[in-house]
Amino acid sequence: MKAGIVGANGYSGVELIRLLLNHPQIKLEMLIAHSTQGMEIQSIYPHLNGIVEKTLEEFDADELAARVDVVFFATPAGVSKDLLPECLKRGLICIDLSGDFRLKNPQDYADWYHKDPAEQVLLNDAVYGLAEINRQQIEGATFISNPGCYPTAALLGLAPVLKNDVIDLQSIIVDGKSGVSGSGKKAALGNLFCEVNESVLAYKLGQHQHTPEIEQMISEISGEKNAITFTTHLIPMTRGLLCTTYANLKKGFSTRELLEHYEKFYEKSPFVRIRPLGTWPATKEVLGSNFCDIGLNVDGRTRRLTIVSVIDNVVKGAAGQAVQNLNIIKGWDEQTGLAFTPIYP
Repeated sequence: MKAGIVGANGYSGVELIRLLLNHPQIKLEMLIAHSTQGMEIQSIYPHLNGIVEKTLEEFDADELAARVDVVFFATPAGVSKDLLPECLKRGLICIDLSGDFRLKNPQDYADWYHKDPAEQVLLNDAVYGLAEINRQQIEGATFISNPGCYPTAALLGLAPVLKNDVIDLQSIIVDGKSGVSGSGKKAALGNLFCEVNESVLAYKLGQHQHTPEIEQMISEISGEKNAITFTTHLIPMTRGLLCTTYANLKKGFSTRELLEHYEKFYEKSPFVRIRPLGTWPATKEVLGSNFCDIGLNVDGRTRRLTIVSVIDNVVKGAAGQAVQNLNIIKGWDEQTGLAFTPIYP
């Protein structure tokens, strides 16, 4: 199967290159990037010298249709909504890593992303690609909207208790922390080494664009609509994302009981690992991998559940999950091209 990447010059795009080069069912055929069109990918990323040497091309839907079977869109918000429909019309499988098709209500996109939304019919057609929750919808689909990095970690942590009406939805607080790569490769003052190093910054309080995405899926999983408190932080590391999520239990459960519930819930999900009683995950323990590691604690004094979930924001939070979704679409083993250990130390 031949693949093309639109936005191949960004961090998610180059991570897709790394993963697809090692996928036994995929041949990487086209790399597309508007701002660096005509440049060699290895001139932007010298670590690819001798591994992949391709010229970055301009987007052309007809050319893509003639040369590839699947297109990954690793573009900034507001780009794929105009380009991706042209690929769908030509019968290509499309997997979008941006936020353009995640929100089913176009007004939510306009309010939170401050851009014009995609057409409603496209929003309706897009399958939300949270693989562990929507696997049946993803099977055989041709249009996937990949989840955001924060929603992936938060929702995988919450899903087992949302499904079984265990928590008070009005009590949910998600505290998220991400490495600097989460904001992309674009030059920005706030991403400079001197600004980020030896500092932790809370940002976009009450305004983060992943908020309605998390709330939308909480509603779908639980059957109830509810707003959450979601706070994001930038931390001085390149990769990694940690969500600490708090919620009040409706009735008494021990940590051990909930751990058993989580283990059963994810028993057929190879990329979700539940930590043993009394242990909690760190971002370094999933570095460079497609794993989401989850740890739990129930505070008996407050009857409050604390969920710690960690991912590599560029892999499970972007490129890895996109490849996982393609595996499910095609009926391949879900771990194909992704069965590698995290990088340590």
